[in-house]
Amino acid sequence: MKTAILIGATGVTGRPLARYLLNSHSYSKLIVFSRRALNLDNPKLINHVVDFDRPDQWSDKIQGDDLFSCMGTTRKQAGSKEGQYKVDFSYQANTIKTAASNGVKRLFLVSSPGANKNSSMFYPKIKGELDAFALEQPFDCHVLFKPSLIVGDRADKRLGEKIGSAVITPLCRWIPGLSGYRPILGEELAKAIGHCAETLSAEGAHTIELGDIFNYLPK
Repeated sequence: MKTAILIGATGVTGRPLARYLLNSHSYSKLIVFSRRALNLDNPKLINHVVDFDRPDQWSDKIQGDDLFSCMGTTRKQAGSKEGQYKVDFSYQANTIKTAASNGVKRLFLVSSPGANKNSSMFYPKIKGELDAFALEQPFDCHVLFKPSLIVGDRADKRLGEKIGSAVITPLCRWIPGLSGYRPILGEELAKAIGHCAETLSAEGAHTIELGDIFNYLPK
């Protein structure tokens, strides 16, 4: 049985992913690094409340087998482009690099279907930069998940997300070929990530795009 490491555990995907990993028979321990304590009580859980601006204070604790990274924010929530860049790139990149240096074997990263480090648009660019950075790190296995719109109960209410889901969901039902672009619940994405980690044996780099993510949901 292995040790899982998770950052982004307070988000719409991270919360259910933490629960999934704690219930998984593949892991004897879950180490979570978060800015606030999780409201979870489980003997398998070790929750380090940390300052992500000071990774030097806790990087030695990033020890385990599999790293799950599902941090994400919006410019509005972060307060600025600089704040969003910290969450969507810097915090994750620092953790990913340290994990690889500490001997963590596998990385499971939530990315974006439009990620492109050469994009002229801010969000796809930073997601693409993180993808490229992550793939450069010496893990035995890299798995990048690229879901469509992630929906669910968030602490911050996102009007754009609600409107987007209301528009995209029926289009994906009515138009052939668009079913893979339908929004995905954070809980569904979490289950797909967890099940993938439990069942994937191949090494190397893997990108799981949009509708293919639904194929990884437990049967």
